[in-house]
Amino acid sequence: MEQADITTTLTVKLSDYVTKFVEAAPRLAVALALLLMTWAVVSFLKLVIRRLGARFRLRRNLINVLAMMAGVGLWLIGSLIALTVVFPSITPGKALTTLGLGSVAIGFAFKDTFENFLAGILILLREPFRINDYIECEDIEGQVEDITIRDTHIRQTDGQLVVVPNHMLFQNAVVVRTDRDLRRTTIICGVAYGEDVDVARGVIQDAVTAVDTVRDDIKDVQVFAQSFGASSIDFEVTWWTGSRPIDIRTSRDQVVAAVKSALDDAGIEIPFPYRTLTFKEPLKMQTIANSTDDAAAT
Repeated sequence: MEQADITTTLTVKLSDYVTKFVEAAPRLAVALALLLMTWAVVSFLKLVIRRLGARFRLRRNLINVLAMMAGVGLWLIGSLIALTVVFPSITPGKALTTLGLGSVAIGFAFKDTFENFLAGILILLREPFRINDYIECEDIEGQVEDITIRDTHIRQTDGQLVVVPNHMLFQNAVVVRTDRDLRRTTIICGVAYGEDVDVARGVIQDAVTAVDTVRDDIKDVQVFAQSFGASSIDFEVTWWTGSRPIDIRTSRDQVVAAVKSALDDAGIEIPFPYRTLTFKEPLKMQTIANSTDDAAAT
């Protein structure tokens, strides 16, 4: 008898499930159709965004981010509509409230991730620096190899790769060294106090101007007597050259060699410090001959 009651109960429940499924079948079909329609719209919108981005020559990463954000937004709307169709008791207001509470919880849990995500979007949109630029931020200096939605890849001049979170580049000052094709560089050159300052200035300026890597056709070479050094009159020598680190190092090497050669040819002394030692008590001096005779006598 008990077995029969259990069978009857299961049959009734199964019948209820089948009845509810049959009643919900039209709503499920409508929800499925909405999801398929959402998928089609998302695919079409992503295609449009990619074509427009290519036409306006936007960054590839920026195009991908815009397509992703548009897809997430449409999928969210489509899923909410489908959910309200399947479960009429769930109103859009209740769904949005639940989604809002869930978003707050997720936001607290993934605060750093969202911070980098938003910083990456702003960097891609504003373009403060571009791929292949040389930048410096918080003691990190190198060439930008890639900008993703979360981080930026910087190749340092020693060959090491540094992966920098985007929020660091967004919140701190970034020096873009290759923002322009030209960059100014400076060295200090000293001549002896006995030399003529005007003559030395002219020799230095002519030597720097003759260097191939010095862009004197765009910016003039500047040579100023800067200060009275410990053993020399110090000149500040300024010129413009390429903005890459290798351009700066190469140009400095050539300028230093050219100035040294020009000053030597002109007979202008480049001084170096002299050191005078003063002893408190007189030193006992002995000639080598006396030392040899004393050694032989012993």
